[in-house]
Amino acid sequence: MTPENPMTARRNLLLGSAALLLAACQPQDMPTTRVDPRNDRSPIGMGLDNRDFEQAARELVRSMLDSGRLQPRPDGQPRVMAISRITNDTTLRINTNELVQLVSVELNNSGRVVTTTAVGLEGPSDPLAMASRQLRQSGEFNQRTVAARGQMIAPDLSLSGNIIQRTNRVDGGAQRIDYVFQLNLTNIRTGIALWQGQEVITRVGSGRTVMW
Repeated sequence: MTPENPMTARRNLLLGSAALLLAACQPQDMPTTRVDPRNDRSPIGMGLDNRDFEQAARELVRSMLDSGRLQPRPDGQPRVMAISRITNDTTLRINTNELVQLVSVELNNSGRVVTTTAVGLEGPSDPLAMASRQLRQSGEFNQRTVAARGQMIAPDLSLSGNIIQRTNRVDGGAQRIDYVFQLNLTNIRTGIALWQGQEVITRVGSGRTVMW
């Protein structure tokens, strides 16, 4: 057998050592567990999670309902709310629909406000409500089962808002992040802000934390 070249042997030894070191540094497999969102005690990070959205929505809706400004329509029916623009002014990748959905559910459950899905700033959230009206032109459908003209109810309220991030350094090199949830409820007929409110979620943690 031909003896191994010393340089080749040294290179193979270094490669083998590097592979062992890399393997040792890899995190151990962590089993996946199921978390009950109603009893979630998992650690929090410097960003936002579903618990923050639920808290913000709950407190904002409570303020809205307690304001006494949401009186029923003249016919006694709940007010009809459309969704305008909710702006994400943070460094996080936030789907603002999560906040909108939670607020809408809370309001709908109150019995004092319902949300229209047929009208919205970016178009209807449920395009089928309007598209189904095209069935009036089809002879394949019993016209008595097709939605008649003048059945949709126009919104009289508009919901808009912002999610703002403020970051500051605090003692010891830590950082404080305030996430400010602001909502505005506007009377569409008059353009007057019927209600305005905000809820602040605060984090204090390592100044080395990278936000995404």
